[in-house]
Amino acid sequence: MSTPISALDLNLLLMLHTVLSERSVARAAERLHVTPSAISNGLARLRSALGDPLVTRKGRGIVPTPRALSLAPAIARGLREFESALHAAPFEPASCTRTFTLAVADAGQVTWVPRIAALMGAEMPNAHLSVVGIASLVALGDLTSSQVDLHIGLAGRGAGLHIEPLMNERTVLVARVGHPALGRRLSERALGTLRHVGVEMVPGKAFRDLVGVAYSRAGVRREVAMTVPSFMTAAAVVAETDFVATLPESLIAAQGSRLGVKTVDAPVPAHTVKIALCWHERTHADLAAQGFRALVRRAVLECSPAGNGPRR
Repeated sequence: MSTPISALDLNLLLMLHTVLSERSVARAAERLHVTPSAISNGLARLRSALGDPLVTRKGRGIVPTPRALSLAPAIARGLREFESALHAAPFEPASCTRTFTLAVADAGQVTWVPRIAALMGAEMPNAHLSVVGIASLVALGDLTSSQVDLHIGLAGRGAGLHIEPLMNERTVLVARVGHPALGRRLSERALGTLRHVGVEMVPGKAFRDLVGVAYSRAGVRREVAMTVPSFMTAAAVVAETDFVATLPESLIAAQGSRLGVKTVDAPVPAHTVKIALCWHERTHADLAAQGFRALVRRAVLECSPAGNGPRR
């Protein structure tokens, strides 16, 4: 009758491998830093589990049984493969074939992902990149999900998360080209008359409206006329209406002219978003994940508008 592997103490297989290699209980004990009696007791347990003597004494040495000889190559091969897996080879970006999943809001997809893709093409040409939005990140269970490797954005919360502050992203108020609010410095009163497009990337999740908080603290009226799920949609609406929107400065620096929007000169309440790299403990020590994080970090900082300052 076969013995299920769950019934075996796998340490005993290492012990048998060493005894068969040394052909001596005493030398095996010395190599494993245990006593000869511990080796003898271990062999007795293995004999009982496998129903075979495994080794017999001959003079000062031992002689393996046919069953032990048949097991020896498989045990040796398994131990080599396990040891190889434990001692991972250094990460080689050029030969990496992993698929990395990055979660980032649509503004970052426009401003940062192209640079990330360019660096991956040059340095990790065999790797693959999957980009998901914030709604997908939430739907997948955030970074606790095995489907997401890294998030760029507001620092997450929860057990097992690693947070690395990356940069401070300023926001700016924008209006369409030709908007009556452009071409002059608005007063605080005039600012309060504007109608805004708000961005809710995950409707129904009751995430705090940080822009609204900034206006409230400054005592400035802010009427949100409509909400949309992305910054790019907000920019598109603003470009075709007299609405305004608060958008990331990096997005406007990179795409403002193409989008047809310009920054409004007004006493806008200061609002800075602390952008961070976030990942889970399960990928923290993984060499490939570390290499991917380093590449993403570099790409984002290279795209950062001048004046955002060093990460803190």
